[in-house]
Amino acid sequence: MTAAARAAVAHGLAIWANPSSPHAEGRAARAALEEARRSVAAAHGWLGEILLTSGASESLAIALGRTTLSRRIVTAVEHDAVMRAGAGAAVAPVDADGIVDADALAAMLREGPALVCVQWANSETGVRQPIAALAEVVHEAGGRLLVDAAQMPASAELAGVADMVALSAHKRGGPPGVGALLVADLALLHPSGGQERGYRPGTENLPGALGYAAAIEEPEPDHATLRARLDDAILRSGGEIVAADAPRHPAVGSYRLRGSAAAAQLILLDSAGFAVSAGSACSSGSMKPSHVLAAMGWDEGAGREVIRVSFGRTTNEAEVDAFISAWRQMARTTRRVA
Repeated sequence: MTAAARAAVAHGLAIWANPSSPHAEGRAARAALEEARRSVAAAHGWLGEILLTSGASESLAIALGRTTLSRRIVTAVEHDAVMRAGAGAAVAPVDADGIVDADALAAMLREGPALVCVQWANSETGVRQPIAALAEVVHEAGGRLLVDAAQMPASAELAGVADMVALSAHKRGGPPGVGALLVADLALLHPSGGQERGYRPGTENLPGALGYAAAIEEPEPDHATLRARLDDAILRSGGEIVAADAPRHPAVGSYRLRGSAAAAQLILLDSAGFAVSAGSACSSGSMKPSHVLAAMGWDEGAGREVIRVSFGRTTNEAEVDAFISAWRQMARTTRRVA
């Protein structure tokens, strides 16, 4: 969490009162909450509604679980949170790079309008989807587009393109346990009653919202140079890059070390002081086969040799070089054992 976010959370705790209460303290808390809401919306150039949630997973569950459209389509490489919330939805295929097959999606939409969920940047591979082009396909068929933008920096690129957007504060240097669902038109959702315009019951998380608003105003670091440095070293050391030729998020990389199980790699790298994961960081503890890699055509054996590496806000060149040294040592050990 950034220093500004921590300070904002502390301030929120100091002034906390139930924002739904009519007394003076409650009204002051409501004013602070609405200012935080406006800040998050402004960072995304969003002119529609914004529902504050506990994070992207809940935002996705609200969108997929309470959509007023009768059909839902998710892509084969969505986050586990989407696969759970969208159980029973039709699944759109991807190519070997993990890019959504637009022709196949268009064919699926000819069966009738649907809410289509697409992760802008994949949480395992970093592969970025051509959201604007996919939005055209969806909207031409009368559908609506839900974008999981949890991995991406705040930007106005989705304003006027997506119909709903799921966001997470902790991915932006904010506190855990808070996020947002941007909604172009609340008629897209069945209300549930309670707070958040009647679309999310429960006392509002004022400290979390203030921390989110503070974090989102801070510039995001550009990790492109660091990720290119790591990519080059992995290739030179005999490793493989997942979706190397696809557009990828600069802070996420997915790498295979042939002959070395991901579980063994995690143990070795953890002992060297590096926190990496296998698959999505949210589900890596299960060590189950990656449905993302499977959808891209990877067999289970190869997929179990892939790890996910991501950069934090403070990751620097020295840390990347130290990781490269550890990875090369691991690769040499693997080759000797083989």
